[in-house]
Amino acid sequence: MNEGNEARHRLLNGWQLSKMHTFEVAARHESFALAAEELSISPSAVSHRMNLLEEELGIALFVRSHRKVELTQEGKRVYWTLKSSLDTLNQEILDIKNQALSGTLTVYSRPSIAQCWLVPMLGDFTRRYPSISLTILTGNDYVNMQRTGVDLALYFDDMPPTQLAHHFLMDEAILPVCTPDYAREHQLLASPDNLRHCTLLHDRQAWSNDSGTDEWFSWAQHFAVNLPPSSGIGFDRSDLAVMAAINHVGVAMGRKRLVQKRLDRGELIAPFGEQALKCHQHYYVSTLSGRQWPKIDAFIHWLKEKTA
Repeated sequence: MNEGNEARHRLLNGWQLSKMHTFEVAARHESFALAAEELSISPSAVSHRMNLLEEELGIALFVRSHRKVELTQEGKRVYWTLKSSLDTLNQEILDIKNQALSGTLTVYSRPSIAQCWLVPMLGDFTRRYPSISLTILTGNDYVNMQRTGVDLALYFDDMPPTQLAHHFLMDEAILPVCTPDYAREHQLLASPDNLRHCTLLHDRQAWSNDSGTDEWFSWAQHFAVNLPPSSGIGFDRSDLAVMAAINHVGVAMGRKRLVQKRLDRGELIAPFGEQALKCHQHYYVSTLSGRQWPKIDAFIHWLKEKTA
């Protein structure tokens, strides 16, 4: 057998898949004897199947001793992947059988969107759809929805990931925000040029892995405002810059959609009024193409209703 055929032979196929049930039971018990009891076969038959599976995959799955077997590190990886796949498959079967608004729904979001906009509204969704169990995950990277089991992902940028279905949610604009006390102390209400005496706060990952001070630079260029030579304090989340502003650290470049409630409550003010710069980026939700499931459609419809 040449190397190409041997490599193909060692990939998982129907023959090895038929032995995966035995592997799952043996790995769960870490015992060929207990696996044999559950499967109603002999321990030697379990051992034989596992020997064949290891030979066919080219991976050592178990460490065998006189009285017990233990999973190797590679065996643990295969077991947990198999367990996760079975859990996902079982949930899909339940959803297909129910064809109702029920089951688990995993939503991935940029942290600032989740913290400032999505999470405060979730009570309304759970009241409407009590049979849907939500899981909210956050991160700054693009998530592999196929591998991670994520059903929907909320992003803010102008370049949606390819090979996904996208649904526009809302536009955004940026504007400086700070506390009333900070604005008075630095005489910001008198002139935007007084920003040169302030500490600037900003999201360094506003729309890329390292957008640096792009938010401040774009805003200042548009409104012809001079900024301080120092780049201030950068964060990897917009809401952290806003939190620093609330604690009188400086002036944050806020996303209006995410800071509006704090402006309404008076925690923050926009010292330069409506000098807001519309972003090229926008908020959108992504899903795997073809996943027009009732629970996913319900969440997208709910999001669009909230942004109307």
